[in-house]
Amino acid sequence: MELEKIRNLSDGELKAEQAKAAEQLFRLRFQMKLGQNEGVKKLRGLKKDIARIQTVARERELGLYGATPKTESTEPKPKAKKAAVKKTAAKPAVKTKKAKSEKEAAE
Repeated sequence: MELEKIRNLSDGELKAEQAKAAEQLFRLRFQMKLGQNEGVKKLRGLKKDIARIQTVARERELGLYGATPKTESTEPKPKAKKAAVKKTAAKPAVKTKKAKSEKEAAE
């Protein structure tokens, strides 16, 4: 199935096509397990069709397809003000057992 044909389908038709392709894929896989090696190309094609359908559905979800890219205006953007940085008192260092024992050994 061509991408443009998929894009022209409605959401309901997309779901129906996906279900139909998934059913065909299941049947083909079942036949392959039974030893019929016919339809390998069709198997690949069905997997790609399902992927295309899912891609178009996701694009619609995100609103990506057909969206016009934003153009930057020629006006300069206002600069953001820097937030004031609060200085906090440093926490007293915690001495470890090793540091304490070294200090005691030095004394």
